[in-house]
Amino acid sequence: MNKKKKGFLCLALCLILTVSFGMQGLRVNATNMSSITSDSIRDKQDQIKQAEKEREQMKSNLSNLEQIKKDLETQKTNLKNYVTQLDQNLSQIEQNIADLKNKITAKEEEIAKTQAELDAALEREENQKDAMIRRIRIMYEKGDSYILDMMLKAESFSDFLNRADFMDLIMAYDRQQWKDFMENRKYIELCKEELEAEKAILDEAKAGVEQEQANMEALIDQKNRDITAYESDITNKEQAIKEYKQSIADQDAEIAALEAAIAAEKKKILEASGTVLTYDGGTFKFPLATYTRISDDYGNRIHPTLGIEQFHNGVDFAAPKGTAIYAAYDGQVVAATYSNTMGNYVMLDHGGGLYTIYMHASALYVSKDDIVVRGETIAAVGSTGRSTGNHLHFSVRKDGAYTSPWNYLSQ
Repeated sequence: MNKKKKGFLCLALCLILTVSFGMQGLRVNATNMSSITSDSIRDKQDQIKQAEKEREQMKSNLSNLEQIKKDLETQKTNLKNYVTQLDQNLSQIEQNIADLKNKITAKEEEIAKTQAELDAALEREENQKDAMIRRIRIMYEKGDSYILDMMLKAESFSDFLNRADFMDLIMAYDRQQWKDFMENRKYIELCKEELEAEKAILDEAKAGVEQEQANMEALIDQKNRDITAYESDITNKEQAIKEYKQSIADQDAEIAALEAAIAAEKKKILEASGTVLTYDGGTFKFPLATYTRISDDYGNRIHPTLGIEQFHNGVDFAAPKGTAIYAAYDGQVVAATYSNTMGNYVMLDHGGGLYTIYMHASALYVSKDDIVVRGETIAAVGSTGRSTGNHLHFSVRKDGAYTSPWNYLSQ
């Protein structure tokens, strides 16, 4: 065989090897999933960086219990300011807990998505491996006879050059296949890295919820002890009694002002021949989903720490924090706000000069001017305001004066 022919055969051999390798790749590509791109990899790297920032931000948002206690120390000589500031701290912690729980839900969804991306990439890798194994096996099985057969099909040098151009495309395709394989491998590693980062955030969020709940319980306990200590301290007794009477007077004035405003509004409606809400005499629904006991009933009593006779203008129902508080009857919300004595409270207008008030809530679910129906959840039990334990203080007012809730209640 002369040198020219040998050269031709060698060239043919190289090109045909590439053709065989490339053609097999073309066949496999039809069943392959879409390839990973450099953009996909960059996106995944950005997501990992964002997860790291998210974790650091979450840590910095947690409350600092020791700092909160330190700040509260300056307010202890003024019980009104102390209670207001502490309730604000508790409200912020409650919001932190809610945010963290939302974060947990969102992160669990992200983890499921990333796991699905990882599973798809691993499946894609297996398909790529199978394709390469099949291509190598065909080349081994066909051997030289296949190469010679392909070479002899070139009817002319021009035909051979045309085949060579096609083989160049196949070689480019092969290189792309290898690049796709390597990028997919990198994407797999990034998916694993992101998965670890997201799981770390999830664990951090769960730990944060536990920490914030512990902080909240510690602050509530601190509040209970400090209010009791303040009212029990003989050196504060005269001032504490004065403050207590003033807080009750402020509370009554706030309620009376709301009633006066409602009365004025109803007068305008009547003058305009509109419809005015009227109580139809029905029995109230018990205002709690569950309760443990009556911790303080309606009427005169001796204050447990101040030692003075006091008129208790409602019924205190002891219940776990978060217990649903129901609207006792159909009505309109005339107040859903915070007071340093009543804490978070809701006041409902039932018409005919009849109102119900729900105090010391941990959360409010209605807003001013909302219309509610009997049994609708309007708030949750808590210990905000001048309170030393989770309970609902439930009051009823008729024609501008407090009246016994038992005249209207039914369990």
